Amino acid sequence: MKQRLAIIEGGRSPFCKAGTEFKSMQADQLGAMVVRELMASSSLNYQDIDEVIIGNVAQPGHAANIARVIALQGGFPVSTCAYTVNRNCASGMESMTTAANKIFAGEIDTALVGGSESMSSIPLLYNPQMTAFFSEMMLAKTTLAKFKVLSKFRLPFLKPTIGIELGLTDPVCGLNMGETAEVLAREFSISREQQDKFALKSHQQALDAQRSNRFNREIISVLVAPHYQHIQHTDNGPRDSLTLEGLSKLRPYFDRLAGSVTVGNACPITDGAVAFTVMSESNAKQRGLTPLGYLSDYIYAGLEGSRMGLGPAYATSKLLARSGMAISDFDLLELNEAFAVQVIANQQAFASKQFAQTYLQRATALGEIDPAKLNVNGGAIALGHPVGATGGRLILTLLHELRERRLQRGLATLCIGGGQGSALMLEVE
Repeated sequence: MKQRLAIIEGGRSPFCKAGTEFKSMQADQLGAMVVRELMASSSLNYQDIDEVIIGNVAQPGHAANIARVIALQGGFPVSTCAYTVNRNCASGMESMTTAANKIFAGEIDTALVGGSESMSSIPLLYNPQMTAFFSEMMLAKTTLAKFKVLSKFRLPFLKPTIGIELGLTDPVCGLNMGETAEVLAREFSISREQQDKFALKSHQQALDAQRSNRFNREIISVLVAPHYQHIQHTDNGPRDSLTLEGLSKLRPYFDRLAGSVTVGNACPITDGAVAFTVMSESNAKQRGLTPLGYLSDYIYAGLEGSRMGLGPAYATSKLLARSGMAISDFDLLELNEAFAVQVIANQQAFASKQFAQTYLQRATALGEIDPAKLNVNGGAIALGHPVGATGGRLILTLLHELRERRLQRGLATLCIGGGQGSALMLEVE
């Protein structure tokens, strides 16, 4: 990057499990509410923002180019351009790195970026048989013709295609995301007990962060639709009643006969939104602004879809090679917890010389991840993973924690459905 991207301010909604507090709020509503509140407290005016870029994965049918809808509902004038980006789980990061490219190319000076996802609202779809039935009914012109089509109707036509299952399945390798996690469990010989212990720790750390109000610095409270009589202040995923014994009783979900990945050691399906204002470091200095932090470098990497969970290792390898840094140079790490086994597999991959030589074309290992630096406030297993917003949440949490601890540099990285990984180097003064 020509210079650092200044992240002026940022905020996110609480992350709430699908079907709970935000079940009646579409992704555009949730995103717009976060944008309005962020701009209300921002050091910038709406007129200062050149473009709005929002990450979203489910792409709701009622809000084509959801970024434009969020921008207008969020208070921006019609003259402000907006567009949507989709890099699956990294869409919230993609919005920021896309803005960085445009800013350093001289196309724009400032941007509002972020991500929004309502996984509660991902629809059920008509299956091909029902779709064909409706099509034939529309083409039938006479009453007799319509009765002939009706005679072909069968009850199985009503069985829906579940949109979220379809979206979480890689059409190239044929595996859903949970099945790819089982691939890593076998490849790295990771036990069920290891996964459950990691999951429990994620909840405990997130609960500790809630009790000490550390998430308050990043959360924007949301007035909940449709009745607007309740304000949601906190993430509702972390569970203080969780125990290792309780986790051990859950049945494997994706491989019911021989698997180890359960709903307890995987991230929940979640609704949430996040937003930031960004500009170049030089622009921020000219304006006399004090940024929340900086994006100093980033990279994306590709790998087999069946091993997509190892994306952080592949992307971080490229980032370290380009920057000349070591993993020990990072004070804190946020590695998204799509699955406990996926994080543990990355920990092993980072530390393995053999993995580096075989898969990363490196002579030496990436380096061991210090557990004391990793996801210190818990992660997606406790907080959830609203796919379009999670990348932004990692950035936001990491920058606030670096500032709180008076540290300088952090790594935000995640795996991306379909076989990619992202790695962002973030800094604070």
